[in-house]
Amino acid sequence: MSTPQNVAQDSAIQADSAADERLTTREGRKDFWRATFSCWLGTAMEYADFALYGLAAGIIFGDVFFPASTPAMALLSTFATFSVGFVARPIGALFFGWLGDRKGRKVVMVSTIILMGASTTLIGLIPSYASIGLWAPACLVLLRFTQGFGAGAELSGGTVTLGEYAPKQRRGLVSSIIALGSNSGTLLASLVWLAVIQMDQQSLLEWGWRIPFLCSSLIALVALWIRRNLKETPVFERKKAEMEAQRARIRVTQPPVQDTRGFWRRSRAFLTMVGLRIGENGPSYIAQGFIIGYVVKILAVDKSVATSAVMIASLLGFLIVPLAGWLSDRFGRRITYRWFCLLLILYAFPAFMLLDSREPAIIIATIVTGMGLASLGIFGVQAAWGVEMFGVHHRYTKMATAKEVGSILSGGTAPLVAAALLSWTGHWWPIATYFAVMAAIGFLTTFVAPETRGRDLNAAEDAI
Repeated sequence: MSTPQNVAQDSAIQADSAADERLTTREGRKDFWRATFSCWLGTAMEYADFALYGLAAGIIFGDVFFPASTPAMALLSTFATFSVGFVARPIGALFFGWLGDRKGRKVVMVSTIILMGASTTLIGLIPSYASIGLWAPACLVLLRFTQGFGAGAELSGGTVTLGEYAPKQRRGLVSSIIALGSNSGTLLASLVWLAVIQMDQQSLLEWGWRIPFLCSSLIALVALWIRRNLKETPVFERKKAEMEAQRARIRVTQPPVQDTRGFWRRSRAFLTMVGLRIGENGPSYIAQGFIIGYVVKILAVDKSVATSAVMIASLLGFLIVPLAGWLSDRFGRRITYRWFCLLLILYAFPAFMLLDSREPAIIIATIVTGMGLASLGIFGVQAAWGVEMFGVHHRYTKMATAKEVGSILSGGTAPLVAAALLSWTGHWWPIATYFAVMAAIGFLTTFVAPETRGRDLNAAEDAI
C-alpha cells in the first residue's frame, strides 16, 4: 500500500524527469538557453558593477571624493562606501526573495536589472568633491545602497533560475555559468579600466573615471530586453500549479490549514550557507578588492599591474569555473569546496610576502592565484550547492538572504576591515590572518554541510 510519503516521492521523481525531458524538445532547449544567457548577462552586470567600484576605489575614488585625506585614510573611506552596498544586500535579498518565491523568478530578475543599471549609471554622473563638497560622497553612499539593494537578489535569482532549469546530472557544470557571469563582469571591468587609466591624470580625475560606469547602462538594456521574454522555471511552474490546486481544494471541501513550512523551520541549511559564503566571499573581496588598493596605494606599484592581473585571472576563469562545476558533479559538492578552502588558507601568508617584492610579474601571479581560488573556483562550486540545499517553498528567500548575510559578515566588510587593520598596525600580517580565518570558517563548515549532488529540487524540505 502506498504511503503519503511514497506518493510524494513518486510525484517528485516524475516532475524531475519531466523537467529533464523538456530539454529534449526544441522549445525547451530554447527556453533553457534564453534563461542561461539571461542569468549569465545579469550576473556579469552585477560583478562588472562591483568590480568597477572595487577598481575605482583602489585607483581613483580617494582623489575624487576624499582628496584631503592621507592615502591610508582615503583607502579606508572609499572601502567604507564600498561596504554600504553590502549592508543593503540582505535587505534586498529578503524583499526580492520573498517576491520571487511568491510571484515568480522573472518579475524579480526584471526589477533587479533595472535598479542595478540605473544606480551604476548615476554613479558615473556624480559631481566631484571639488564641485559640491560633502554632497559628493553622500550621493555615492546613496547610490551604493540602491545598487546593493538590487544586487542582493540578482545573483541568487540567476542561480535559482539556472539551477531549476539544469538537468540534475550536470547541475554543477550548468550552474557554474553564474560564476562565469561574475568572471565575465570582472573581465569587462578590468578591460575598460585598463583603457581608461592610459589617460593623463588630470583627464582621468575630471571625467575619464566616469566612462566605465556610464557604459554599464548598455549591459542593463540588453539584459532587460532578453528578460522580457523569459519563462518561469519548470520547478516554479510545478510549485505554482500545486498551490493553486491546493487553494481550490480548500475552498471546496476543506477548512484552511496552517502552512508548517515556515521560513525559519529547520534553519540548519540557512546557517550552513552563511558559513560557506564567509569562506568564499571574504577571501574573494580581499583578493580582488583590497589587494588592488594595497598594491597601488601602499606599495606604489603602477596601476596597470593590478588591472592586468584582474584581466588575466578573468580570462583564466573561463577554464577554472566550469572545471570547478564539473569536479563538483564528479566528486561531490563538499569535497571540492573543502579543497578550495584549504588552498585559500595555505595561500594567505605567502601571498602578502610575495606582494611586498613589488615585482610586477610576481604581483600579477599572486593576484591571479588568489582570484582563481576565491573569486572563481570556489564560487563555481557554490552555485549548484546553494540551490540544492533549500526546499522549493522558500528557496529564493532563504538562499538569497543566507548568501547576503554571509557577504555582509565577510565580503562586504572584508576590504574595510583589512584597510582598518593596515591603518592600525602598519603591517600586512593581521590581514593575512583575517583572510585565513575566513577561509577556515568555510573549510570547517563543509564538515557539517550535507552532500546534495543530484538532489530533487521539487523537494519541500531543506537538505539535512
